[in-house]
Amino acid sequence: MVAAFLSGCSSLGGSGPSSRTIANAAKPGSELAADIKVVELTDAVARQVLASRKSSLLSEVFGDGEAYDSIIEPGDVLDVAIWEAPPAALFGSASTDARITSTSTTSRGSNLPEQMVDSAGRITVPFAGSIQVAGLTPQQVGREISRRLDGIAHQPQTIVRLVRNAAANVTVVGEVASSVRVPLTPKGERLLEILASAGGVRQPVGKTTIQVSRGGKVAAMPLDQIIREPAQNIRMQSNDVVTALYQPFSFTSLGAVGNNAEISFEGTGITLAQALGRVGGLRDERADVRGVFIFRLEDPAALDPELVRGARLTPDGKIPVIYRVDLKSPTGFFVAQGFPIHNRDVLYVSNAPVADLQKFVNIVSSMAFSVAGVANSL
Repeated sequence: MVAAFLSGCSSLGGSGPSSRTIANAAKPGSELAADIKVVELTDAVARQVLASRKSSLLSEVFGDGEAYDSIIEPGDVLDVAIWEAPPAALFGSASTDARITSTSTTSRGSNLPEQMVDSAGRITVPFAGSIQVAGLTPQQVGREISRRLDGIAHQPQTIVRLVRNAAANVTVVGEVASSVRVPLTPKGERLLEILASAGGVRQPVGKTTIQVSRGGKVAAMPLDQIIREPAQNIRMQSNDVVTALYQPFSFTSLGAVGNNAEISFEGTGITLAQALGRVGGLRDERADVRGVFIFRLEDPAALDPELVRGARLTPDGKIPVIYRVDLKSPTGFFVAQGFPIHNRDVLYVSNAPVADLQKFVNIVSSMAFSVAGVANSL
């Protein structure tokens, strides 16, 4: 009976492969050697992974930018006000009282109806004719109108105001209160101001990523990091697209840990040490402290070139990698503090060999007591 149990010991229930089984998977000659790479997690390996995943900062990709300089474009709406010195006659109202006409010092003004710049970039002003305004500032347009009215109106002064900006806008979409197009002004609106104009984000700040697209360049950063680093609150430019993405990052914990579950974490990321803390740590009665593994589809840039050579890639260009960390060594805890957990990682802690032996002893003891109980009853 004992021999039968010993032969079936390898079939005892478990939560996953043993440390020896995982280590053997990467040995030369194994049928899985080309498909799965097992990497001992050292400080050098952790540094290489960190260097490969460093995200580009918005300030590095786009720079701080310049404030919008109110250049008029087709589709913009302009307000034109023309003022004349007394006695006003062309755009103001001439007085019928000779005494008022000769002594009045009050200038007269007239606001023209708001005009939309046509597709050719022109507007029409009475007595001044059709004027090309696209590509000019409101101040330049005002001076041009006054120049054309000189000799027709009495000392004309023109004020041109950009009422609605149709050309220089930032489009905000995604997980925001309202997807809108936000017009830019000479103030130089920044990223967080644009998000505020859209009503803010709908999801928690820690789980929201902001993506900025400009002229073929795309970069994304966690919103929490943008708030904490003022340099990343870049000034927006015309035709920028800002997308708020809800990304509930998570990893799965399995094996001899305090909690087998899918664990969410913030977009700013967590380390292996933090991940172990969130699952309640290792179970003293079961865990193999030398058998802590992270299963990941890794970017080849994060691995040693020798390890990548000859490896089989997944359809999306990743390499199946199992990182192994030895928490029996004190240095393993320092490595765990700097090693980042990625979205969809699987954190697995194998059972200690003595745990399987304990299972076997418990089964044998249970069987022995059952046989003894039956014998006593007979």
